[in-house]
Amino acid sequence: MVDLSTTHEPVSNLFDHGEPSDVLTAEQVEKFHQDGYIDGIPLLDDQQCDALCNELSNFFQPEHEGRELWHEYHTNESTIPEQTLFHALGAWRLRPGFHDLLWHAPVVAAARQLLGAPPRFWHDQLFCKPAHHGGVVAWHQDYSYWTRTQPMQHLTCWIPLDDCDEENGSIQYVAQSHRWDLIAKPELAGEMDGIRENLTAEQREAMDHPHQVIARRGHAAFHHPLTVHGSQANASDRPRRVAVLNFIADGVTSATDEPLLEGVPVVPPGEPLAGQFFPRLG
Repeated sequence: MVDLSTTHEPVSNLFDHGEPSDVLTAEQVEKFHQDGYIDGIPLLDDQQCDALCNELSNFFQPEHEGRELWHEYHTNESTIPEQTLFHALGAWRLRPGFHDLLWHAPVVAAARQLLGAPPRFWHDQLFCKPAHHGGVVAWHQDYSYWTRTQPMQHLTCWIPLDDCDEENGSIQYVAQSHRWDLIAKPELAGEMDGIRENLTAEQREAMDHPHQVIARRGHAAFHHPLTVHGSQANASDRPRRVAVLNFIADGVTSATDEPLLEGVPVVPPGEPLAGQFFPRLG
């Protein structure tokens, strides 16, 4: 099994790997900075989503080829017994589609526009909720899990591989919560509202009026590392499969003397993320 993290260029023709050009309007960039997120950004077509879903289907088998390459792998991370949440980090190392998604020109261009700097890969995630008993992703801020890197110049791209809506547990955002201070991190796959105990009355009021993303497959959302977001359970008869790409601005450094991800060599504190596991994308 070849570890694809050793290859910092596309290995297939599934995606657009031409020179990235701006894909977001000035109004979309302004909305991102005002609200802490934007959604409805068309990045993938049906053929590309189908190809990724085909690769993803193999990951649900615990003994799949490349199993040893994951940074994290949870067939069910939910702490609620009757629910299931598949969550894994490191798909880009295992299969060509998820590897090449990092270099998809519209993804790179949007990341560059929103970061205001050349983007570097941080890590990927898969969040999959099966039909009927898919688990929640609790309300949280991404950076509360990422304080081992600094400064806070991070960006998340949420890419649905299925049509997503309220019924099958699509992502929700609390507008302008990226202006809040860093909040203590909750258990990611635990109780949906665990974060509330650390909020002010004004913040709890804002949490009562989230923006529900309704997204066609392949139409992405981007959010700021402090934007509060989460997703409800999937009780529908449809799956909800999502690929997440997390980026940093080139120059972000390590803030720990421990591995930033499982299986990754230590990046000494103060040293910028670079090398095999953190390629610059554009």
